[in-house]
Amino acid sequence: MEWIIQVPILFFSVIAHEFAHGYVAFRRGDDTAYLSGRLTFNPVSHIDFFGTIVLPVLCYFTKLPMFGWAKPVPVNPFRMANPAKDMVKVAAAGPLANILLALAGALAYRFAAPFTSLDPHSLSFIFLQAARYVVIINLGLAVFNLVPVAPLDGSQILGGLLPRRWAEIYARHAPYGMWIMLGLILTGLIRFILVPPLVLLLMLMGIPLF
Repeated sequence: MEWIIQVPILFFSVIAHEFAHGYVAFRRGDDTAYLSGRLTFNPVSHIDFFGTIVLPVLCYFTKLPMFGWAKPVPVNPFRMANPAKDMVKVAAAGPLANILLALAGALAYRFAAPFTSLDPHSLSFIFLQAARYVVIINLGLAVFNLVPVAPLDGSQILGGLLPRRWAEIYARHAPYGMWIMLGLILTGLIRFILVPPLVLLLMLMGIPLF
C-alpha cells in the first residue's frame, strides 16, 4: 500500500516543479503562466492525462518507482528582459524546487528517525516513510529533468550557458530529443544516467533507498 503515500507526494512534487517554472518566468516579466491560471497549487490546473494519471498507474502495476509529470506551464521567453539568460533561470527553477523539497524531506527524516516506532502501522513509521519518499521522488525528478536532452530542463539550461555558436549546434538535437529519450529508456541506458547520482545524493543525505 506504499502507493497511497507515494501518489500524493508525486502529485505535489510535479506541481511544485511546474509552479516554480511559472513563478520565475513571472518574476522575469512573462505573465503567460499567470494569465493561463497556472500560478496555483490547484492540481486540476496542472493535470496531464498521461504524466499525472496513466504513468503513475503503470508504475504501480509494473512495480516501477513512482514517477510522472504535470502539464508544462506556458512560457514566452520574448516577454522577458533577457530571454536567453532568463530562460536558464526558468528552466533551473523546476529542478531546484524539487531539490529544496528533497532537502526538507531529508531534514524531517533525520529529525524523526530517532523517535520512530518499529511498528509499520504506527503513525511515526508512516511519517518516516513519507519523508523518505519525499526525498527519493524529488531527487529522482530533479536528476531526470537535468538530463541535457530536449525537451527536459537540462537542455534549456545547457543551451543557455553555451557560447552562441555551440548552442546553435547543440540545439539541432531538439527535434530528435524525444526519440533520444525513448531510446535511452527502452535500452535501459537511462539507469546508468539516473541511478548513480541519485544513489550518491541519498548517501550524502543519509537516506536509505530501500
